[in-house]
Amino acid sequence: MKRFLTLDDVELTGRTVLVRSDLNVPLDDGEVGDDFRIRMALGTIDRLRASGARVVVCSHLGRPTGVDPALSLAPVAERMSELAGYPVTHVAGTVGEAAIKAVNLASAGDVILLENTRFEQGETENDPTLADRFAGLCDLFVQDAFGSVHRAHASTVGVAERVKSVAGPLLVSEVESLSRFLGDTERPYVVILGGAKISDKLAVVKSLLPRTDTMLIGGGMCFTLMKADGLDVGSSLVEDDMLDEVGELLVGADGHKLRLPSDIIAADRFAEDARHRIVSAGDIPDGWMGLDIGPETVESFSRAITPAGSVFWNGPMGVFEWAAFRAGTEKVAQAVAGCAGFTAVGGGDSAAALRMLGLEDRVSHLSTGGGASLELLEGAELPGVEVLKRWVE
Repeated sequence: MKRFLTLDDVELTGRTVLVRSDLNVPLDDGEVGDDFRIRMALGTIDRLRASGARVVVCSHLGRPTGVDPALSLAPVAERMSELAGYPVTHVAGTVGEAAIKAVNLASAGDVILLENTRFEQGETENDPTLADRFAGLCDLFVQDAFGSVHRAHASTVGVAERVKSVAGPLLVSEVESLSRFLGDTERPYVVILGGAKISDKLAVVKSLLPRTDTMLIGGGMCFTLMKADGLDVGSSLVEDDMLDEVGELLVGADGHKLRLPSDIIAADRFAEDARHRIVSAGDIPDGWMGLDIGPETVESFSRAITPAGSVFWNGPMGVFEWAAFRAGTEKVAQAVAGCAGFTAVGGGDSAAALRMLGLEDRVSHLSTGGGASLELLEGAELPGVEVLKRWVE
């Protein structure tokens, strides 16, 4: 039986369709700083528009605790119009009179972008009244925001409980691609994890480690593991309250699969122009901190990545935004791009690094969701996907 319905299973012509997209993009002085998620969302919107539907799009942006003009979706609507080549009408409201009026006046093929869903009280609590109001705007709901399906909000779960709902093409692609890491994964299976904190990734480490052949650890999170392994990490980022738990991983049955850096780019302070040098792991000077993996580690990691049958990467190897500490992330990205196996990059900073380096078309799957991709790989149920199952007959 199908897990959920898709656009292929429903009539679209003449329908009023509410699409939950992930348009949570960075804004820079009131303009879209990175339009990757917008470009990814437009495929579904284009298809609905071409099918003669009235298209109503909703999304959150940032984490406002009420109405915040700095987090309005107006700049997103403007950028969507530029990319799409047709007008996207921004509505200065989410579920109120302005939204209702705009939807009622729309014609087939029109595209409306509602205001930030988190401007509404009750969005993050999945308030039933708010969910009713979302449902009242449409006669079909399309869940296409993979980056938000791990959250049970009114615009992700509540509305899907109240009106016929299907998975959009982007969501289908995300789930199908990432699910390849949950079954008979092609070997060798290599996972690369980076980013700042081990606490953010501990669940996925525990879940994936038994299933992988090798797990490569970089970024700030490696220093908690290194300290648990008895190495001196200087003033590097360490979560001391996690030392006992990660130490158990290192000595566990699968601990041999964990590969930590053998050398580090250490800096005398956390700054773009900091003094820096290559040091062996465990030899970071007092008061210095690790801000990237070193060249020996890059070579070792690349040798593991290149022949892999499956690679999943989430999190940069260092502070890649600064040129002095970019090499680790850049070289790992090149190794992933050069791997002939199935390669997926799981959202967030690692996807941003891949795009910055012009390598986004060189991987099998570039995910729009960081947290959602990790939770899916943990084997967790994603509320925004699970709710779609109720509409499968």
